[in-house]
Amino acid sequence: MPPRIKTILCFGNSLTAGYGLSSSQAYPALLQQKINAGNLPYQVINAGVNGETSAKGVQRIEQYLHQPIDVFLLELGINDLPRGIFPPQTSANLQQIIDKVRSTHPRCRMVLAGMEIPRSIIPRELSGFIAEPMIAAFHNVFVEIASRNGMAYIPFLLKGVAGNPQLNLYDRIHPNAAGQKILAENVWDVLSAVL
Repeated sequence: MPPRIKTILCFGNSLTAGYGLSSSQAYPALLQQKINAGNLPYQVINAGVNGETSAKGVQRIEQYLHQPIDVFLLELGINDLPRGIFPPQTSANLQQIIDKVRSTHPRCRMVLAGMEIPRSIIPRELSGFIAEPMIAAFHNVFVEIASRNGMAYIPFLLKGVAGNPQLNLYDRIHPNAAGQKILAENVWDVLSAVL
């Protein structure tokens, strides 16, 4: 009898959705290629939505809770500060999402993608308001959430990609196809250990 196909839910924003690219070029699809190559019994679901904040994610996670989730990869928060959601609220929102998944899928293994705030995404009208302590506080949200919840942790999803014009689209924010390949490697380095 073949093993049950397990589900990896990649829940995030445009970085997960693969903004400006075909779905086959986004890192969840590239993870599926690695899984298939290793003949592992997992199906990757890309639950990324462009522009998503952690606050919207609290509501949207509800639509996935009725289905099996064996591995939950959470990638949200980078859109929060530019939209006026500050680190304490980002932390509370991420915790709510995690709690909702754990309450319905207590045996689910969890992975958190850490993020940094690139100056380039902060709107000009907020740049004087969002100071270094705020940026540091944002980074610490992810470290603390991962530690508190015993989650596998990707320190910086965009490592090797952020700020490199050759690896991003014209907006210098979203990874291009080559950048998404690096994101997939960053995720795989951590995800592979929990499968």
